[in-house]
Formats: sequence, structure tokens, C-alpha cells
Amino acid sequence: MIKKDLEQLKKNLTEMQFAVTQENGTEPPFRNEYWNEQRDGIYVDIVSGKPLFSSLDKFDAGCGWPSFTKPIEEQEILEKDDYSHFMIRTEVRSKTADSHLGHVFNDGPEPNGLRYCINSAALRFIPKEDLDKEGYGKFKKLFEQQ
Repeated sequence: MIKKDLEQLKKNLTEMQFAVTQENGTEPPFRNEYWNEQRDGIYVDIVSGKPLFSSLDKFDAGCGWPSFTKPIEEQEILEKDDYSHFMIRTEVRSKTADSHLGHVFNDGPEPNGLRYCINSAALRFIPKEDLDKEGYGKFKKLFEQQ
């Protein structure tokens, strides 16, 4: 886990990004950057830059947030019990930055039935054509298998 400098994060992140990732906030459904993103690419943690999800595993869950069937690298995702708001849910956090990302639910499509419902504010999208330029070239192979 990286050591966080909250003052620096407040300078580097938007108010919404900080609220979501550092204060376990939630952005509005259907009014966030990536809920309807259609391009191929990967989604990385806005704080650490670690790869989290691929557009190949993204689907329209109709919930208003980006939804994925699985992470790119399971070891970068932490799951924690969340009892807030009078509900029992499974929170999803990034391992390296300990950023709040969203929640995972058991109502997704096959083959695993999972829906990672993730806040756009916790993510940065890297289009597949920019993977090399942005330092994520090793993930190009995901899109060559299509």
C-alpha cells in the first residue's frame, strides 16, 4: 500500500474524486464520466495508476455506473464487508492505494455472476490506442485476442 499524502491528493484530485476514493463517497448514477463509455481500453486507479478493469469485461447493468464482470488483476482488488447505509454489501477497494472504488454484487452476467459496480471518479480511462504512450503497453495483448 502506498503512503497517502491527503493534502497532495486534495490538490491532484477533483472534489468528487477525493470524496469517492478517500471518504468512501458515491457519485450520482448516469451523471458520471464512464457509465456509458464505449471505447476499448483499460481503467486504472485514479490515485495509484494501477490497472483495475478492462472494457472487455464492462457491461451495461442499467445502474448508471461502470460495471465489470471481473478485475484485470485480482490481486489489486480488496473486498471488505460494508454495513453502511443500513445495508450489507461488499465494498471494493484498490490494494495499492486503498482507494474506495465501489461495490461488488452477485447479480452480474455469466460466467461468474459478478457485477463490480465502480465509481467513475475512482478511475482513469486509458484508450487502447494510448496504452503504449501511457505506459500500459503490456495490456495491448488483451485487445489483440478479440
